[in-house]
Amino acid sequence: MKCDNIYFNRVIAMTLSASVLVFTGCGSSSGDNNADQVAQSVQSDNSASATNSGAATSGSASSSDSSDASTDPNAGDTSSQNDDDGSNGTAQTAGSTDGVLCDYVYNEFNDSASVQATSSADWSCSGTARQLVANGIPDHVTGTFPNQGNPNTISEVNVSIAYTLTPTKTDTTSTLGGPRGATGYVLNGVKIDANTAGSCDDSGNSCSLVGNTGNWSIEALGQTSFDFGTDDNNAHVQPDGSYHYHGMPEGFIALRSGSQSVMTLIGWAADGFPIYARYGYSEADNAQSALKAMQGSYQLVENVSSNRPSTAVYALGTFAQDWEYVAGSGDLDECNGRFGVTPEFPEGIYHYYATDSYPYFQRCVKGQL
Repeated sequence: MKCDNIYFNRVIAMTLSASVLVFTGCGSSSGDNNADQVAQSVQSDNSASATNSGAATSGSASSSDSSDASTDPNAGDTSSQNDDDGSNGTAQTAGSTDGVLCDYVYNEFNDSASVQATSSADWSCSGTARQLVANGIPDHVTGTFPNQGNPNTISEVNVSIAYTLTPTKTDTTSTLGGPRGATGYVLNGVKIDANTAGSCDDSGNSCSLVGNTGNWSIEALGQTSFDFGTDDNNAHVQPDGSYHYHGMPEGFIALRSGSQSVMTLIGWAADGFPIYARYGYSEADNAQSALKAMQGSYQLVENVSSNRPSTAVYALGTFAQDWEYVAGSGDLDECNGRFGVTPEFPEGIYHYYATDSYPYFQRCVKGQL
């Protein structure tokens, strides 16, 4: 038996209310496919899964125009010039993101117990493209990896991407994640991939944390039936060593001094639009209005499909299909974005948010790819 080229090593059968639940495990996350993923025992009371710790470390990124820090993933403990004055810059031309964090550089050793490697990320702007060269190593404390819910070890991966400097919003959405590619990247070079590859069949008797062979896609966050081994940064690790975020990157936000008193730009989406963490202006077009925690516009479905696994075993919110977009019910659109002013874009720009509510990070983009 095989799941996306990772062979299953464990098949566990359990009896629950006279039904046989078969949990096949070798991974988690959208394209995670974690080899030897521990199968998850689902209790009828849906007891909460353990949370893996992780917080911010010291260190700062340089956003000076003269930084010449190395982007070599093997640069060891060589630090960049940490002369960041806290300014991200502002857009130079309407409709363009040029001039905003075009020289964000970070290159420091992360001594977190499960990392012990140099975190390297180098953003630059040239011509019409914003480019990132990174090694995927987080710049903050992580939880313990491997762990019971995630058997993989954080390691360097080659990251080399280019996004447009002149993003164009469209009337359509493009779903990303897993084999479709990252939804975006946080400034530290860690990718955003909010979906998982876990699923259950209609009966709920057979669930796998990889493969997406069932009709019901399991969520990594906001449910207690399955443990994907995520840490306090709402992140975990894929089989190739890729640490990645499913939700709010708390450790990185802390390093950026994010708070309820300031909008915090944390990354760029695949369509070139910026991503902010948690807080936005209460009036989208008024930079003088109070900041508030943005709310996604997804609600739990009212009419539960008769084909869905029992809600007595898997509470609503366990599966992606348990959520539906309800326009106007929150602050954001179906891709967790909106048009409005931001500190970096005082004339206004379409932008995304990481939110504490579903979908946590956007699963789609509205801009042209």
